[in-house]
Amino acid sequence: MSSVTIWSACSGQIWRHEGSNVAMTEHVGTSGGPALNVVVVQKSLEAESIVSLELAAPDGAALPPFAAGAHVDVEVHPDLVRQYSLWNDPVEQDRYRIAVLLEPQSRGGSRAVHQDLREGQLLRIGFPRNNFQLAERARRSVLFAGGIGITPLLAMAYQLHRWGSDFTLHYCARTRARAAFAERLTRAPFANSVRMYFDDGPAEQGFSLERHMPEPEADVHLYICGPAGFLAAVRERAALLGWQAAQIHSEAFTQQVSLEGEGFLVRAAASGITVEVGADQSIAQALTDAGVDVLTSCEQGVCGTCLTRVLEGVPDHRDAYLTDEEKAANASITICCSRARSRILVLDI
Repeated sequence: MSSVTIWSACSGQIWRHEGSNVAMTEHVGTSGGPALNVVVVQKSLEAESIVSLELAAPDGAALPPFAAGAHVDVEVHPDLVRQYSLWNDPVEQDRYRIAVLLEPQSRGGSRAVHQDLREGQLLRIGFPRNNFQLAERARRSVLFAGGIGITPLLAMAYQLHRWGSDFTLHYCARTRARAAFAERLTRAPFANSVRMYFDDGPAEQGFSLERHMPEPEADVHLYICGPAGFLAAVRERAALLGWQAAQIHSEAFTQQVSLEGEGFLVRAAASGITVEVGADQSIAQALTDAGVDVLTSCEQGVCGTCLTRVLEGVPDHRDAYLTDEEKAANASITICCSRARSRILVLDI
């Protein structure tokens, strides 16, 4: 009987699968990491324009563990990979659950999930990865969710409740009909910790950062997930009140990125190749065209898959993944969307 051992970066654990029927493939799309074969056990309409998928191993075996805030790469079509947060209770090891909003300006991913994926269909997904982890020893946690941004925060609420931690989940949506998990949240064991706000509801119950953003306190952490405008507003209010950057954690699903700018040179130190990156071209594209093996996934600077160490030069950061402090350090760059302020960048790739 064979065994496979995988280090799970999201949970800090070793995951071992015993047996000869491990459903693994080499990689998912362009992300380059190891992959799992799963089956779509259930597909349901979670709210207006939002579908929920339950994914499980074809043989019903346990899946690699994940921590609240984790996401998986999903190959919705060959060479079309998208990242979706896991929203279920991390204690559930027999399934992963994701929810997908049909984006009006979909680049193909959300449309394919809504229109093409069916129950019983086999999918390839990546192992859970986590760039949005909970601070386990926080005295209190305050969660701000905007729209589909509820997905990782729902998993966090399950985890915080299991820990017996003090927390409040603020959930903002345009209407109740567009609010995924609204009914589930009213029945959750932590329902008393949930506050929901709908744009079309009574004015007195509306969400207000002035009313609902607490004053900063030691050992209290903020978690924010949702559209870019929502993230920016919450972060701005938090900074105005004096919250420290280390207390603020956020994750964006999508962002609009521009590749416009003058051309520059990139030297791939490990590969020994120098390429010209033209206007409206990404570093990743230029390196790939030159035969350099690069890892990409979201192509919007939100997932961190393509993060590469900078050896020389000054990046022009255009991502939503790195913190302001990390951008100021100029030690790494997301090569799917960022550019250069210097004439040349030397990268460890």
